[in-house]
Amino acid sequence: MQNQPQDKDKFNTYSQKTPNAAPWKKTAFNLSLVLLGSGMTFAGGYLASHQQDISQSASKLAVSPVNAAPPLPASTDPNFITGVVQNVGTAVVRIEASRTVKTQLPEEFNDPAFRRFFGSQLPTSPENRVQRGTGSGFIIGADGRILTNAHVVDGADKVKVILKDGRSFQGKVMGKDELTDVAVVKIQAENLPTLKLGNSDQLQPGQWAIAIGNPLGLDNTVTTGIISATGRTSNQIGAPDRRVQYIQTDAAINPGNSGGPLLNARGEVIGMNTAIIQGAQGLGFAIPINTAQRISNQLISTGKVQHPYLGIQMQALTPELKQNINSDPNSGLTVNEDKGVLVVKVVPNSPAATSGIRAGDVIQKLNGQSVADSASIQQAVENSQIGTDVRLELRRNGQKINLSVRPGAFPEQQAQ
Repeated sequence: MQNQPQDKDKFNTYSQKTPNAAPWKKTAFNLSLVLLGSGMTFAGGYLASHQQDISQSASKLAVSPVNAAPPLPASTDPNFITGVVQNVGTAVVRIEASRTVKTQLPEEFNDPAFRRFFGSQLPTSPENRVQRGTGSGFIIGADGRILTNAHVVDGADKVKVILKDGRSFQGKVMGKDELTDVAVVKIQAENLPTLKLGNSDQLQPGQWAIAIGNPLGLDNTVTTGIISATGRTSNQIGAPDRRVQYIQTDAAINPGNSGGPLLNARGEVIGMNTAIIQGAQGLGFAIPINTAQRISNQLISTGKVQHPYLGIQMQALTPELKQNINSDPNSGLTVNEDKGVLVVKVVPNSPAATSGIRAGDVIQKLNGQSVADSASIQQAVENSQIGTDVRLELRRNGQKINLSVRPGAFPEQQAQ
């Protein structure tokens, strides 16, 4: 994943327009991503597309069939899912978010001639209207702490939390992190049922997955499937501005599922449902619970999250990509290496720029470990400490260069 997210409109479409782009810049694969906070106007339900070069294995993501969950072994209770749902269902909540927006009048309405013609039929001042959305969440603290997606509550004036037993509470957003799409909401309540958190680092494809949430406004819906894959990068699923390596599942999830739990066969939370690929079937994605827990702990403690940041855009280097770049007179780059991670762009005044990294450099090692893709570098930077040096071994014009880069805090608003 690249360190610099693309500029975006929170409620519209992510895109990178590349008319007449060189072949190495063109889209290898297009996906549309639906973030599942709701099907409403503002809290989720918006589309994202990316135009990044994606590896061949990643491009199979939308066309490879996803196998259905295997039959239960004879020794397994055929009603084990019922038992899981009965044990954890009361800790899954519905989240209703709303905000008031002011409708702007077109400039033509202020034209005196225009007003004389239409008279009293024209509005005289901007009007307020309320945008509403619905998502899911789950209780992680008996004192009312709830995990959900950031896009479920993003921009909300009011957040209402509805428990399975019908009780409703006004919720307060303790903090949200857009880079991982994690948010924590607090309600004033005690002795609430909570969910046990599992260990998403131990997941393997083929394990059972159970999703609970409120898809399309249908409360407490349960679907099942398997873990289809782990470690899906944000670029692969069409959300290049996220810092998450996602769990892929074929458990059916739909708009409104966002923020709800993905559970294993023991009823432990292994992920937080967040997205599907529009038009595809059996392709749902969840934020690993280890990531969500790490982020939520910071949000609860400080109300915000600081992400280590270098300030580079990267791409895994291949012989084909090398040839395309070198044969493109407008690329502005010359590449001598066949493998490594190519620095495509360096953000001005970023830690990378200050440390002397240049576009065209090829990163081959980070802290002494060989790297072959941008996701591994992104993950290593994310796991580093702000202000603590990261050692890079680069190739530049055929020469080996060793540099130390001190990650800074990711800017809250990063310009392109």
